[in-house]
Amino acid sequence: MPSKGLFRLPRLERCCRQARRSYATSSEPTLRTALFFPGHGVQRKGMLKPWLEAYPKTCKSFVEEMDSILGFKLSEIIEDGPVSLLDKTENAQPAIMATSIMILRVLEQEYGFQTDKRINATLGHSLGEYAALVAAGYLDFDFALKIVRRRGEIMGECTKKAKEETGERFGMMALVCEPDQLDSLTSAVNEWLAYDSEGTRDDSSAIPAIRQVTLANKNSKNQIVLSGSFQRIRELLTHIREFGGHDPRAVELKSRSAFHSPIMRPAFDYMKKVMTPEVVHWPGNMPTIANVTGLPFESSDNLRKNLSRQAIDTVLWWDSIKYLHEKAGTKRWLGLGPGKVGRNLVGKEVGQTKSKGGGVWAITDPWEVEETLKGLEETESEAVK
Repeated sequence: MPSKGLFRLPRLERCCRQARRSYATSSEPTLRTALFFPGHGVQRKGMLKPWLEAYPKTCKSFVEEMDSILGFKLSEIIEDGPVSLLDKTENAQPAIMATSIMILRVLEQEYGFQTDKRINATLGHSLGEYAALVAAGYLDFDFALKIVRRRGEIMGECTKKAKEETGERFGMMALVCEPDQLDSLTSAVNEWLAYDSEGTRDDSSAIPAIRQVTLANKNSKNQIVLSGSFQRIRELLTHIREFGGHDPRAVELKSRSAFHSPIMRPAFDYMKKVMTPEVVHWPGNMPTIANVTGLPFESSDNLRKNLSRQAIDTVLWWDSIKYLHEKAGTKRWLGLGPGKVGRNLVGKEVGQTKSKGGGVWAITDPWEVEETLKGLEETESEAVK
């Protein structure tokens, strides 16, 4: 078991005040350390057990809190399965989000990690945006967990309805190409979709949603993700291979639903309804990067609008990483949550660098905690310079 309290990082009061002041007054803030969270698909059966064994005091009470908020024992589904039940959107998404926040609680309660002093910005990949907003103080954990659960139920219903109406399978597929081909590949996809990249898809219901394929994610310099009917996605791939001059590698994702597409319009409507002004604590403790803009949320109204849009709009993950890395001066990246996808997506773009004051770390299992905190401590003073 990791020894508690071994690494207590020095406070960065001056640095963090400067970062927050710059964020409020400048278009080019200094956000040295970013905290990021994973999205859908990283859930796994038994992922709570190592944490409950390593940190029983913190994690047992957290799991009890999670089950109480939801009104049923999600913890039993996570621990005992079956996997088919855990993989349902309404279970997988709150399970991932809650596990991510539980790891943050371990750092805070077992090691004295002060998130608002150590971290200068948060972000999350798709579903991870909710954990990022909780970590930055914009949303309460209990509220975020409840809406993630209900949003997941609605998303599952959307996919079921689309399948029943068409007899087709729906989901998401990643397209991987060479970095210098991404722009032209994206253009070819957008041309086929008649996609207006400058606008919002709030009014896209003019064409029946179940007939559409959309660009769901811009994940990295060589990967985009399509969402919708697999039959129509394959039609698109045939088109761009025959006429667009591209032959990307296509990988079906573990989503089982067509997230970030017009099919999810009911989830968008639900989020608009529940995201009332009083549920948002503005300003938060630090900026959070919005999925649909790749930039920090600008106001309470902006947060509510863009978090709702996330259900049907493209996740601009690569834009988010580029903003922090190239414009906001981010050198240190800390990921919290199950799975390695988040760390791989970040490290792929900024490099697994250990340069002065920089690095990419992720905590997915208890044994990684102390090594990660040590790495953060060693680069702490350098990150201020």
